[in-house]
Amino acid sequence: MKIAVLSGKGGTGKTLVSVNLAAAASASVYIDCDVEEPNGHLFFKPQDLRNERVTIKIPQADHKLCNGCRICVDFCKFNALAYIKDKLIVFNEVCHSCRGCLLFCPQKAILEKEKEIGIIQRGISGNVRVVTGILNTGEASGVPIIKRLLLDIRQESQFVFIDCPPGSACIVMESIKDADYCILVAEPTIFGVHNLNMVYELVKLFQKPLGVVLNKCLEEENPAEEFCQKNQIKILGKISFDLELGTMNSNGQIAVRTHPKYQDLFRNLLHTVIKEAHHETASNT
Repeated sequence: MKIAVLSGKGGTGKTLVSVNLAAAASASVYIDCDVEEPNGHLFFKPQDLRNERVTIKIPQADHKLCNGCRICVDFCKFNALAYIKDKLIVFNEVCHSCRGCLLFCPQKAILEKEKEIGIIQRGISGNVRVVTGILNTGEASGVPIIKRLLLDIRQESQFVFIDCPPGSACIVMESIKDADYCILVAEPTIFGVHNLNMVYELVKLFQKPLGVVLNKCLEEENPAEEFCQKNQIKILGKISFDLELGTMNSNGQIAVRTHPKYQDLFRNLLHTVIKEAHHETASNT
Protein backbone atom coordinates (compact mmCIF):
# COMPACT_ATOMS: atom_id res chain seq x y z
CA MET A 1 0.00 0.00 0.00
CA LYS A 2 1.34 3.41 -1.02
CA ILE A 3 0.42 6.27 1.32
CA ALA A 4 1.27 9.85 0.35
CA VAL A 5 1.65 12.54 3.03
CA LEU A 6 0.98 16.13 1.92
CA SER A 7 0.74 19.64 3.32
CA GLY A 8 -0.02 23.04 1.87
CA LYS A 9 3.28 24.55 3.01
CA GLY A 10 6.53 23.65 4.69
CA GLY A 11 6.72 23.33 8.46
CA THR A 12 3.23 21.93 8.94
CA GLY A 13 4.45 18.54 10.18
CA LYS A 14 4.36 16.47 7.00
CA THR A 15 7.80 14.93 7.56
CA LEU A 16 7.07 14.40 11.27
CA VAL A 17 4.01 12.32 10.35
CA SER A 18 5.52 10.39 7.44
CA VAL A 19 8.79 9.55 9.22
CA ASN A 20 7.07 8.33 12.39
CA LEU A 21 4.41 6.34 10.52
CA ALA A 22 7.16 4.60 8.54
CA ALA A 23 9.07 3.87 11.76
CA ALA A 24 5.88 2.63 13.49
CA ALA A 25 5.24 -0.02 10.81
CA SER A 26 6.83 -3.45 11.22
CA ALA A 27 8.53 -3.02 7.83
CA SER A 28 8.18 -0.14 5.41
CA VAL A 29 9.68 2.00 2.68
CA TYR A 30 10.09 5.73 3.20
CA ILE A 31 10.46 7.80 0.02
CA ASP A 32 11.43 11.47 0.28
CA CYS A 33 9.98 13.17 -2.80
CA ASP A 34 10.71 16.65 -1.45
CA VAL A 35 13.73 16.63 -3.76
CA GLU A 36 14.50 20.34 -3.45
CA GLU A 37 14.87 20.14 0.35
CA PRO A 38 14.91 16.49 1.45
CA ASN A 39 15.22 16.06 5.20
CA GLY A 40 13.82 12.63 6.07
CA HIS A 41 17.32 11.11 5.96
CA LEU A 42 18.35 13.45 8.78
CA PHE A 43 15.94 11.55 11.04
CA PHE A 44 16.57 8.02 9.80
CA LYS A 45 20.35 8.37 9.36
CA PRO A 46 20.36 5.38 6.99
CA GLN A 47 23.30 3.00 6.68
CA ASP A 48 24.77 1.13 3.68
CA LEU A 49 24.11 4.10 1.40
CA ARG A 50 24.07 3.66 -2.36
CA ASN A 51 23.85 6.55 -4.80
CA GLU A 52 22.29 6.49 -8.26
CA ARG A 53 22.73 9.29 -10.78
CA VAL A 54 19.58 10.71 -12.38
CA THR A 55 20.01 12.13 -15.87
CA ILE A 56 17.77 13.63 -18.52
CA LYS A 57 18.20 13.91 -22.29
CA ILE A 58 18.98 17.39 -23.61
CA PRO A 59 18.95 18.25 -27.35
CA GLN A 60 22.18 19.31 -29.01
CA ALA A 61 22.34 20.84 -32.50
CA ASP A 62 24.56 19.55 -35.27
CA HIS A 63 25.25 22.86 -37.04
CA LYS A 64 26.63 21.12 -40.13
CA LEU A 65 23.25 19.43 -40.77
CA CYS A 66 20.93 22.23 -39.59
CA ASN A 67 19.53 24.28 -42.48
CA GLY A 68 17.60 26.79 -40.36
CA CYS A 69 14.08 25.53 -41.16
CA ARG A 70 12.95 26.39 -37.60
CA ILE A 71 10.49 23.48 -37.40
CA CYS A 72 11.94 22.52 -34.03
CA VAL A 73 11.71 26.13 -32.80
CA ASP A 74 8.05 26.38 -33.77
CA PHE A 75 7.28 22.99 -32.20
CA CYS A 76 8.78 23.72 -28.76
CA LYS A 77 6.07 25.13 -26.48
CA PHE A 78 8.60 25.87 -23.75
CA ASN A 79 10.75 28.21 -25.89
CA ALA A 80 13.79 26.05 -25.24
CA LEU A 81 15.04 26.52 -28.82
CA ALA A 82 15.87 29.62 -30.84
CA TYR A 83 17.50 30.23 -34.19
CA ILE A 84 19.80 33.24 -33.82
CA LYS A 85 22.42 34.50 -36.29
CA ASP A 86 22.26 31.38 -38.44
CA LYS A 87 22.70 29.11 -35.43
CA LEU A 88 20.31 26.89 -33.45
CA ILE A 89 20.53 27.67 -29.72
CA VAL A 90 19.30 25.29 -26.99
CA PHE A 91 18.32 26.68 -23.57
CA ASN A 92 18.91 23.67 -21.31
CA GLU A 93 17.29 25.27 -18.27
CA VAL A 94 13.80 25.35 -19.80
CA CYS A 95 13.98 22.14 -21.85
CA HIS A 96 11.46 19.51 -20.67
CA SER A 97 13.20 16.61 -22.48
CA CYS A 98 10.08 15.77 -24.50
CA ARG A 99 12.26 14.81 -27.54
CA GLY A 100 9.79 16.45 -29.94
CA CYS A 101 12.48 18.51 -31.66
CA LEU A 102 14.50 15.35 -32.26
CA LEU A 103 11.52 13.60 -33.83
CA PHE A 104 10.34 16.50 -36.01
CA CYS A 105 13.70 17.70 -37.39
CA PRO A 106 13.65 16.81 -41.12
CA GLN A 107 17.44 17.15 -41.39
CA LYS A 108 18.17 14.90 -38.37
CA ALA A 109 20.30 17.76 -37.12
CA ILE A 110 19.42 17.32 -33.44
CA LEU A 111 21.28 14.86 -31.24
CA GLU A 112 20.93 14.16 -27.54
CA LYS A 113 23.30 14.44 -24.63
CA GLU A 114 22.85 13.36 -21.03
CA LYS A 115 22.65 15.90 -18.25
CA GLU A 116 22.82 14.92 -14.58
CA ILE A 117 20.15 16.70 -12.53
CA GLY A 118 20.51 14.93 -9.18
CA ILE A 119 20.87 11.64 -7.36
CA ILE A 120 18.79 9.01 -5.61
CA GLN A 121 20.20 7.80 -2.31
CA ARG A 122 19.16 4.43 -0.88
CA GLY A 123 19.87 3.07 2.58
CA ILE A 124 18.52 1.12 5.56
CA SER A 125 17.45 2.39 8.98
CA GLY A 126 16.22 -0.43 11.21
CA ASN A 127 12.86 -1.60 9.86
CA VAL A 128 12.71 1.12 7.18
CA ARG A 129 14.19 1.20 3.70
CA VAL A 130 14.98 4.88 3.07
CA VAL A 131 14.98 6.28 -0.46
CA THR A 132 15.83 9.96 -0.94
CA GLY A 133 15.74 12.11 -4.06
CA ILE A 134 18.19 15.03 -4.17
CA LEU A 135 17.90 17.65 -6.92
CA ASN A 136 21.06 19.49 -7.93
CA THR A 137 21.08 23.17 -7.01
CA GLY A 138 19.88 25.38 -9.86
CA GLU A 139 17.86 22.72 -11.70
CA ALA A 140 14.40 23.83 -12.78
CA SER A 141 12.33 20.69 -12.13
CA GLY A 142 12.56 17.66 -9.87
CA VAL A 143 9.84 15.73 -11.74
CA PRO A 144 12.28 13.32 -13.48
CA ILE A 145 13.80 12.39 -10.11
CA ILE A 146 10.36 11.79 -8.57
CA LYS A 147 9.36 9.60 -11.52
CA ARG A 148 12.50 7.54 -10.97
CA LEU A 149 11.91 7.39 -7.20
CA LEU A 150 8.44 5.93 -7.61
CA LEU A 151 9.22 3.60 -10.50
CA ASP A 152 10.60 0.78 -8.33
CA ILE A 153 7.78 0.68 -5.76
CA ARG A 154 4.76 0.06 -7.97
CA GLN A 155 4.79 -3.63 -7.07
CA GLU A 156 6.09 -3.10 -3.51
CA SER A 157 4.42 -5.41 -0.97
CA GLN A 158 5.47 -3.44 2.13
CA PHE A 159 3.91 -0.19 3.29
CA VAL A 160 5.29 2.73 1.31
CA PHE A 161 5.17 6.23 2.80
CA ILE A 162 5.70 9.02 0.28
CA ASP A 163 6.86 12.28 1.85
CA CYS A 164 5.61 14.75 -0.77
CA PRO A 165 6.91 18.24 -1.50
CA PRO A 166 4.84 21.01 0.14
CA GLY A 167 2.19 22.88 -1.84
CA SER A 168 0.32 21.79 -4.95
CA ALA A 169 2.76 22.22 -7.86
CA CYS A 170 3.66 19.71 -10.60
CA ILE A 171 6.12 17.84 -8.37
CA VAL A 172 3.33 17.19 -5.85
CA MET A 173 1.02 15.89 -8.58
CA GLU A 174 3.77 13.52 -9.74
CA SER A 175 4.27 12.32 -6.15
CA ILE A 176 0.64 11.32 -5.53
CA LYS A 177 -0.53 9.97 -8.86
CA ASP A 178 0.23 6.33 -7.94
CA ALA A 179 -0.73 6.62 -4.25
CA ASP A 180 -3.48 4.44 -2.80
CA TYR A 181 -4.31 6.87 0.00
CA CYS A 182 -3.41 10.48 0.90
CA ILE A 183 -2.85 11.98 4.35
CA LEU A 184 -3.20 15.76 4.52
CA VAL A 185 -1.42 17.41 7.46
CA ALA A 186 -2.91 20.71 8.66
CA GLU A 187 -2.30 23.37 11.30
CA PRO A 188 -5.11 24.78 13.51
CA THR A 189 -5.17 28.30 12.05
CA ILE A 190 -6.98 30.30 9.36
CA PHE A 191 -3.82 30.14 7.25
CA GLY A 192 -3.72 26.41 7.92
CA VAL A 193 -7.22 26.11 6.46
CA HIS A 194 -6.13 27.95 3.31
CA ASN A 195 -3.18 25.58 2.85
CA LEU A 196 -5.32 22.54 3.66
CA ASN A 197 -7.92 23.54 1.10
CA MET A 198 -5.20 23.90 -1.55
CA VAL A 199 -4.00 20.30 -1.25
CA TYR A 200 -7.54 19.04 -0.62
CA GLU A 201 -8.63 20.36 -4.02
CA LEU A 202 -5.57 18.79 -5.65
CA VAL A 203 -6.19 15.35 -4.14
CA LYS A 204 -9.87 15.55 -5.10
CA LEU A 205 -8.82 16.32 -8.67
CA PHE A 206 -6.89 13.05 -8.71
CA GLN A 207 -9.84 11.25 -7.08
CA LYS A 208 -7.68 9.85 -4.30
CA PRO A 209 -9.16 8.74 -0.96
CA LEU A 210 -7.92 10.97 1.83
CA GLY A 211 -7.95 11.84 5.49
CA VAL A 212 -6.54 14.66 7.60
CA VAL A 213 -4.10 14.72 10.52
CA LEU A 214 -4.45 17.87 12.62
CA ASN A 215 -1.07 18.89 14.02
CA LYS A 216 -0.08 21.36 16.78
CA CYS A 217 -3.58 21.26 18.29
CA LEU A 218 -4.45 23.45 21.28
CA GLU A 219 -7.45 23.36 23.59
CA GLU A 220 -9.26 26.09 21.73
CA GLU A 221 -11.08 26.75 18.47
CA ASN A 222 -9.60 24.83 15.54
CA PRO A 223 -10.52 26.27 12.11
CA ALA A 224 -8.93 23.29 10.32
CA GLU A 225 -11.13 20.88 12.25
CA GLU A 226 -14.19 22.97 11.39
CA PHE A 227 -13.18 22.86 7.71
CA CYS A 228 -12.98 19.05 7.84
CA GLN A 229 -16.38 18.78 9.50
CA LYS A 230 -17.96 21.15 7.00
CA ASN A 231 -16.55 19.22 4.04
CA GLN A 232 -17.12 15.78 5.62
CA ILE A 233 -13.42 14.94 5.57
CA LYS A 234 -12.26 12.11 7.81
CA ILE A 235 -10.03 13.29 10.67
CA LEU A 236 -7.51 10.49 11.15
CA GLY A 237 -5.99 11.88 14.30
CA LYS A 238 -4.85 14.90 16.28
CA ILE A 239 -1.33 15.68 17.46
CA SER A 240 -1.23 18.12 20.36
CA PHE A 241 1.08 21.12 20.51
CA ASP A 242 3.84 19.39 22.47
CA LEU A 243 7.15 20.99 23.46
CA GLU A 244 8.83 17.63 24.03
CA LEU A 245 7.77 16.32 20.61
CA GLY A 246 8.85 19.59 18.99
CA THR A 247 12.26 19.37 20.64
CA MET A 248 12.75 15.79 19.44
CA ASN A 249 11.77 16.81 15.93
CA SER A 250 14.15 19.79 15.96
CA ASN A 251 16.98 17.51 17.08
CA GLY A 252 16.34 15.05 14.26
CA GLN A 253 15.01 12.30 16.54
CA ILE A 254 12.28 9.87 15.54
CA ALA A 255 9.70 10.09 18.32
CA VAL A 256 8.48 6.51 17.84
CA ARG A 257 12.00 5.22 18.53
CA THR A 258 12.60 7.57 21.45
CA HIS A 259 9.58 7.58 23.80
CA PRO A 260 6.86 4.95 24.50
CA LYS A 261 4.00 7.46 24.55
CA TYR A 262 4.77 8.51 20.97
CA GLN A 263 4.95 4.87 19.95
CA ASP A 264 1.31 4.55 21.02
CA LEU A 265 0.34 7.81 19.31
CA PHE A 266 1.75 6.96 15.90
CA ARG A 267 0.92 3.24 16.01
CA ASN A 268 -2.71 4.15 16.70
CA LEU A 269 -2.58 6.67 13.87
CA LEU A 270 -1.06 4.05 11.56
CA HIS A 271 -3.81 1.58 12.49
CA THR A 272 -6.46 4.20 11.68
CA VAL A 273 -4.82 5.07 8.35
CA ILE A 274 -4.61 1.42 7.31
CA LYS A 275 -8.23 0.80 8.32
CA GLU A 276 -9.46 3.83 6.38
CA ALA A 277 -7.33 3.04 3.34
CA HIS A 278 -8.61 -0.53 3.17
CA HIS A 279 -12.19 0.69 3.64
CA GLU A 280 -11.84 3.23 0.82
CA THR A 281 -10.21 0.66 -1.44
CA ALA A 282 -13.00 -1.83 -0.80
CA SER A 283 -15.66 0.87 -1.42
CA ASN A 284 -14.16 1.71 -4.82
CA THR A 285 -13.98 -1.89 -6.08
